[in-house]
Amino acid sequence: MAYRKLGRNNQIRRSILAGLTKDVIMHESIITTETRAKEVRKFVDKMITYGKNGTLVSRRKALAFLHNDKYVVAKVFDELAKRYENRDGGYTRIIKIAERRGDDALEVKIELV
Repeated sequence: MAYRKLGRNNQIRRSILAGLTKDVIMHESIITTETRAKEVRKFVDKMITYGKNGTLVSRRKALAFLHNDKYVVAKVFDELAKRYENRDGGYTRIIKIAERRGDDALEVKIELV
């Protein structure tokens, strides 16, 4: 699986992606750079798929990735899994906003569909 390094080493990159994934799940939309949004989309979709599976193994995998945040995992398994039970993927949408002042990084809004 190809992935973006985001200019960070493995531990920091994983922590950033876990944090962004938690934010998208809890707030259902966040504003970030396009590169980070494209990378975090994979993990949000994976967490919702774990929620749809509903098994103990899936819950433990989600807990392991999301740094044992029980509230986020509970939202995925209880609320989002029911919302997307008839959808086969594509749980997120990326909307381009503008270029960030200062470094001209393209900012986007990533949100749950």
